[in-house]
Amino acid sequence: MDTTNVRDLLYYPVSAQKMVRGEGIFLYDEDGNEYLDCASATFNLSLGYSHPAVIGAMKEQLDVFAHLTSSVQSDPINGLVRRLVEVSPENLTKVHPKVSGGSTANEGAIKMAQHATGRSEVISLFRSHLGQTMMMTSMSGNAFRKEPFPSLFPRTLQVPDPYCFRCFYGQQPGTCGMMCVDRIEDFLEYASTGQVAAIIVEPISGNGGNIVPPDGYFPKLRAFCDEHDIVLIFDEIQTGIGRTGRMFAAQHFDVEPDAITTAKGLGGSGAQVAAILTNERLAGLPANHHSFTYGANLLAAAAANVTLDIVRQPEFLANVRATGNYILGRLADMRTRYPAIVDVRGVGLMIGFEIAHPDGKPAVKLTNHLASAAGQHGLILRTSRYGYGNVLKIRPPLILTLDQAELLCDRLESLFRAELSA
Repeated sequence: MDTTNVRDLLYYPVSAQKMVRGEGIFLYDEDGNEYLDCASATFNLSLGYSHPAVIGAMKEQLDVFAHLTSSVQSDPINGLVRRLVEVSPENLTKVHPKVSGGSTANEGAIKMAQHATGRSEVISLFRSHLGQTMMMTSMSGNAFRKEPFPSLFPRTLQVPDPYCFRCFYGQQPGTCGMMCVDRIEDFLEYASTGQVAAIIVEPISGNGGNIVPPDGYFPKLRAFCDEHDIVLIFDEIQTGIGRTGRMFAAQHFDVEPDAITTAKGLGGSGAQVAAILTNERLAGLPANHHSFTYGANLLAAAAANVTLDIVRQPEFLANVRATGNYILGRLADMRTRYPAIVDVRGVGLMIGFEIAHPDGKPAVKLTNHLASAAGQHGLILRTSRYGYGNVLKIRPPLILTLDQAELLCDRLESLFRAELSA
């Protein structure tokens, strides 16, 4: 038998830890240790590990056929398209399912905006994480992600995000006049090419620190885009499919973007599926300009259909809001007892808390240490900005119960007692 360590063969680094089983919100390693997964396996297991309805739908579809050209109709894709239109904001009436992940969904939405407007430049936000392809890397709001690559997409422009806790403009919520929207006018005038096609935003930043915009931000951004004839794209790869307690965060913030991209949680228990939802204006991009072999996969569509049927139920979404509010309340209480926790923010089960030094500066090293030590307390935690940030993220599967939310918070308390007590 070949005894070569697989870690030496993998292109990317992995830990020595080997996981052998997942069930619901829990993951188990080969030594039998249990972990409550607060990262939902990279934030995509909306229904947790091995959800029986999702697995059953995929098995049933496998008995029919696993893949089919997208130039003909099929029941799984027809069902997915209908369901996505039903659960999305009313202005979004077109679905492009032939994308195979969040990055390609975002790229497709941008191509549609460029095609519809005849313009090319795209605005994104500081700290944004929009994907891993070269175009989406170019639009990242983090310099460290762009630094190694000399051939980036040139027509991108990053502007300050609505990060009230560390406001770029040094303002306070309620009295700032929403400068984070108003000052985009200056970027258009002095920093752009004058050919802006779209603004692409994550309604709540995924990797950037779980930044929740203040009330009024999105209505004002929507009005700004309308005034300048700019397409507004919501990257809901992480916030969509019930994560905020609404099917899409656009519905939580009561705004209608011109396009929404969705992936991750759409697959329920890990099926690879993504889609672009658009209004009528963005229709018309020829299929040969954006079409991927493993997009519109039938197994993934079967999983997505079951997932949407479960998540769209009012009682399911109400539970997401209830468990999220419970966790936010417990974290707010912990914040009063552990000074290193300087801010707690979130909506539904899209939650983050910020770690800082006594002088208020981001405590990046401590944040990474807490994430590493969490395993000893039965938790899987992820940090912001690929370890460059100071926010710990709480995004368990949406099937979390109130009892499990209590267990999650008890384990967090155990972690904080061990690592943050004086």
